[in-house]
Amino acid sequence: MFEVSVEDTFSAGHALRGYKGKGETVHGHNYRVRVTLQGPQLDAIGLLVDFTELKRAVREIMGRLDHQFVNDLEPFKIVNPSAENLAKYFYDEVTRLLPTLPPGARVTDVTIWETDTSRAQYRPEN
Repeated sequence: MFEVSVEDTFSAGHALRGYKGKGETVHGHNYRVRVTLQGPQLDAIGLLVDFTELKRAVREIMGRLDHQFVNDLEPFKIVNPSAENLAKYFYDEVTRLLPTLPPGARVTDVTIWETDTSRAQYRPEN
């Protein structure tokens, strides 16, 4: 099994609806995102996925969020903008933006760090 990951960072603000504590007020994070893909075989030139294409997809998604108040953006006008929900959002969007992967290849997980010591991860069920 082959595995590749890319990481990047963005800054954004949010407020957690229904949360009792500091997270309920508007605040920001310097987020770090890691997207991992896995697959049993490589393409004709020996790649699971072109890093350039994976980075392009991740940066396109980050570009929508960077220096924004996430609560004002879809789908977070309704979905609480928690790190867990941001991880799922990145998973869904990367999967949508990379429709052509080698057979059996897929996004296996997305990890979002809100701080150096606090992270959330989304992994789809097999």
